[in-house]
Amino acid sequence: MPAGARIPRPKEMLPGGPATWSVLPERGRRGITVDEVRRALASAPGDAEAVAPVPGGRGVTPAELPWGGDARPAAVLCLLFDEGDEANVVLTRRSAHLRAHSGEVSFPGGRLQPGELPLQAALREAREEIGINAADVDVIGQLTPLTTVRSPALVHCFVGHFRGPLAGGPELVLDPAEVEKVFWVPLARLAAEDVFHEELWPVPEGAGRPTYRAVPFFRLDEDIVWGATGRLLAELLGAVLGRRAQPV
Repeated sequence: MPAGARIPRPKEMLPGGPATWSVLPERGRRGITVDEVRRALASAPGDAEAVAPVPGGRGVTPAELPWGGDARPAAVLCLLFDEGDEANVVLTRRSAHLRAHSGEVSFPGGRLQPGELPLQAALREAREEIGINAADVDVIGQLTPLTTVRSPALVHCFVGHFRGPLAGGPELVLDPAEVEKVFWVPLARLAAEDVFHEELWPVPEGAGRPTYRAVPFFRLDEDIVWGATGRLLAELLGAVLGRRAQPV
């Protein structure tokens, strides 16, 4: 298992479905650029909530996840840059000593401060965690807000474009108190064959039978991306590659 991966899999999990982009051949998943992402996000429905089909049960939406934990809203920034005609996404591995989500792969982000708007929080956290200034980021869209099993608070995800460290853009300088590692991955690599898989984890509902929530995974050589970050990346790839799969 790649470093940093701590996945509390339940015994009662079920296999999930294929990626929405699995209908495309491998070559049809390459060459994703930031401009293509921008167009896909501009045309995507803003309020859609994906409902996971569950064998023998019903769908479960993010709003149905258990209530508990910190209820303060949070915001994250999905940073993209082009390199060699491929859009890359910036990811971080959280420091192992943090109380929440330690060692997990995530976007830069955190809880909103009093009086702060979600976008302001996402940009502030990106500056604090990896040294990116707001002036260097062009915000090109937003993904569907979601909650996690550990918290009822909405997590807002903004998608931003910057020049990137490989194209003479700003250097990424991580804060070791919060970030153990910063790295970037081409979106085409995340969409490649055998990288994505989905699991259905039970969400107990009192004395009745459990429902399930879809938990997406992206298995990379250096790490595993899952949880909220995995769900957001799956939405992003689905928005872009779903357009490619539509008949002309």
